[in-house]
Amino acid sequence: MKEHAVKTADITVVEKSREEAEEAHFRPLQWSLIRRLFSYTAPVKTKTRWLVALVLLRAGLLPAMVFISSRIISGPIASGDLHILPWAVLGFAAVALLTEGSMRWRQKFALEIGEIVVNSLRAQIFERVQRQPMSFFHRMKLGRIISRVTSDVESLRAGIQNVFFVSVVQGGQMIVTAVVMAFLDFELFCVVLAMAPILWSINRHFRVKLSKLTRSAQESFSRVTATLAESVSGIRVTQGFVRQETNAGFFRSLLADHSRYNLALARTSGVLTPLLELNSQFFVAILLLFGGWRTFHGDMEIASLIQFFFLSNFFFSPIATLGNQYNQALVAMAGAERVFRLIDATPDWEDAVDAVDLPRPQPAADQGPVGARVELHDLSFGYDPTKPVLHGVNFTAEAGQTVALVGHTGSGKSSIINLVAKFYLPTSGELRIDGHEIRKITSRSLHRQMGMVQQQNFLFSGTVLENIRLSRPEATDAEIREAARQLDCLDVFESLPNGLFTEVGERGTALSVGQRQLVCFTRALLADPRIVILDEATSSIDALTEERLQKALIELLRGRTSFIVAHRLSTIRHADQVLVLDQGRIIERGTHDSLLEAGGKYAELYEQFVQMEAEEN
Repeated sequence: MKEHAVKTADITVVEKSREEAEEAHFRPLQWSLIRRLFSYTAPVKTKTRWLVALVLLRAGLLPAMVFISSRIISGPIASGDLHILPWAVLGFAAVALLTEGSMRWRQKFALEIGEIVVNSLRAQIFERVQRQPMSFFHRMKLGRIISRVTSDVESLRAGIQNVFFVSVVQGGQMIVTAVVMAFLDFELFCVVLAMAPILWSINRHFRVKLSKLTRSAQESFSRVTATLAESVSGIRVTQGFVRQETNAGFFRSLLADHSRYNLALARTSGVLTPLLELNSQFFVAILLLFGGWRTFHGDMEIASLIQFFFLSNFFFSPIATLGNQYNQALVAMAGAERVFRLIDATPDWEDAVDAVDLPRPQPAADQGPVGARVELHDLSFGYDPTKPVLHGVNFTAEAGQTVALVGHTGSGKSSIINLVAKFYLPTSGELRIDGHEIRKITSRSLHRQMGMVQQQNFLFSGTVLENIRLSRPEATDAEIREAARQLDCLDVFESLPNGLFTEVGERGTALSVGQRQLVCFTRALLADPRIVILDEATSSIDALTEERLQKALIELLRGRTSFIVAHRLSTIRHADQVLVLDQGRIIERGTHDSLLEAGGKYAELYEQFVQMEAEEN
């Protein structure tokens, strides 16, 4: 356990160091981020203008209420004028009613605008993430993406709905009050101005510290979210290897790290706010002392001192509020930086500007599907460009041919499939489809002509019918049933509790592994692809079901160019080409029979396959 704790701490330190390095160039508050946030209010410009007008109105009305109340006290009440007093109070009530009315509509508009901004940001994050290449998802943890969409965007909601407009009201209140105070008694107002350097120095001292702690707390929470999402996704592995206590210890260390930042942030904020409040009261005391001295010497009337005292209290009261708003603004800015960093993340690659759609030839009336010609010329590739996993691969799959990829784990089979599917781009060399270099083909048009079934069969929440229709949203129920009939698995779907309308559950947990795989096969066939990729596609199907699928697979692959990665002989024997890979190179190629006669690596693998199938049977 001690050794594990050390390793856990090391992991946390490494992650934290990397994140702090990423954060280093950010400043506490950036007007560019604020302007960008408010650019999302463009669809409701009129409502935003009304909101700004209400904020400015309220910023002026609040000091007006204090000024009127102080004038009532120093005027009609002090002089005992009962004729003017009711009218003065009535005027005060009218201003108060207008002030509270502006507050109601300000809150309403702010909440509505905040919701619009939040929805726009979340939609944009989702859209950008969906368009990222596969390499992005290898680097970015799921929990971090979820954290951006949830907690970070929520901090922006608070920043827009409360922090900005409350700060404008409070700041406006101080400015208007200061103007009135300067007009009433400039000498006393100079005493108020004397506190500005002190407040500025206090703010500067705490600003950087609060900014750093806020970002650290946000990042630590992101680590907590990422670990939680990863733990839930991998719960089978966790329980299967009895890792519950170990993982719980790691999670507790992350929580302790997050709690440490939050406590440090709370302690710092707990010092700043009372300090600002204390300074405010200190300066009010000085004003009373200086004003009382002037009153005793006849330089100032008691009524004017009362007015100035009311106004000075109202001038200082927003300081503590602005201090709290500043803390929330830092949280919002940290969230904005992280959200926009995700939105602005430059993909490792994008379709070329001059990329064109891959043409789809129309088959003759009496002809079946038309496959695509796929050529790899001296192709090399590495997920990390400095560490290639494929070296100088050359082969051609003619239209309609079936190519089987064989080799031990890590030999490069899945890498070739990923390149053909344009999930990645070659590091060097060329990959051509129907004579078009893959970099010059739009990904969308290629994927529209491709069907893929993988070992890890993924189903979305919904019905069996909806999951099959994913490959061709416009397909009718009859077309879906016909695709299932061609694969000889319609009876399997109809035997489910609600037939094709059976809910598959999250990740397809309501279906057996074999049933999920059959859904994926039907989904691929429904797309009517020209290129079919089967990546260990029959490994999750029992021998009886696979036997039923063999004839259907022949129909699925006929006329289509197909790439098959398989460990079962039945899907390899009839391939037009068998490519044997080892450490990213093709070491043998030929048909099943010719490679067996050669007695090389494939023959050795074949013997292993035979033994495995014998053991399974």
